[in-house]
Amino acid sequence: MAGLRETRDLIGRHGVRPTKSLGQNFLVDENVLAKIASTGGLDRNDLVIEVGPGLGALTRHLAAQAGRVVAVEIDRHLLEALNEALSGLDNVEVVHADILDCDLPALLRGWEGPVKVVANLPYYITTPVVMKFLEELPACSRMVFLVQREVADRMAAGPGTKDYGSLSVAVRYFADPKRVFTVPPSCFLPPPEVESAVVRLDVRPTPPVALTDRRLFSAVVRAAFGQRRKTLHNALGSSGLVPGGRDALAAVLAEQGLPPQIRGEALTMEQFAQLANHIASMKS
Repeated sequence: MAGLRETRDLIGRHGVRPTKSLGQNFLVDENVLAKIASTGGLDRNDLVIEVGPGLGALTRHLAAQAGRVVAVEIDRHLLEALNEALSGLDNVEVVHADILDCDLPALLRGWEGPVKVVANLPYYITTPVVMKFLEELPACSRMVFLVQREVADRMAAGPGTKDYGSLSVAVRYFADPKRVFTVPPSCFLPPPEVESAVVRLDVRPTPPVALTDRRLFSAVVRAAFGQRRKTLHNALGSSGLVPGGRDALAAVLAEQGLPPQIRGEALTMEQFAQLANHIASMKS
């Protein structure tokens, strides 16, 4: 396995020690690396942002297909080995930074072509990174993330399923999500303790619903799923988000044709948007 051999060689030469606190599990299976890159649907017109390139195994696959790759790595201890791994690739730029602190549009530096994101994300920052890209990089058309399988399931879940939650609704507002394939622990060095999965997010050119107040929408969704066993009437009625509390909320639900005992996991993203907009009109 070329990826495993090259990774071990780099680790040996540079004394690299994977840092558990940064979620460093290097993907070394060449077949999986190639499959992730192909999921991006890349061509030479694309700029790709990669988060956590590690030792550059995925970066090399991306560079072979895309016009430009911007790889953002937080760990300064990896930079020497990473630069060696990527030597000779003139379409790759390594940025030493925390992706959560980055000005994402600034990473594009005048690029006018399509923009995509492909990354093997550290599990501990998956949700904030995904939401940062969705909220701050509207120029992006597709995002491909390798994440913990349970998180991929939550992102791709639909209403009425056990995995459906606030993350599912938030992602669907911005993109059409699809879990593509799973990746076993044996494909990593060191192997993680959980199974992983690749999720593809095809970003919508415009959101499918208009929101009066996006922060209120997010707050309504979080409150609805905050206590899953509660009905929507009880969860939202005690949240302080609805003027008039439970009595007023009962009237709102009835107006939208929603039964009083319905739970948050039964609502579509569009229904949550209608509900949030109605509450916004009550506040104004």
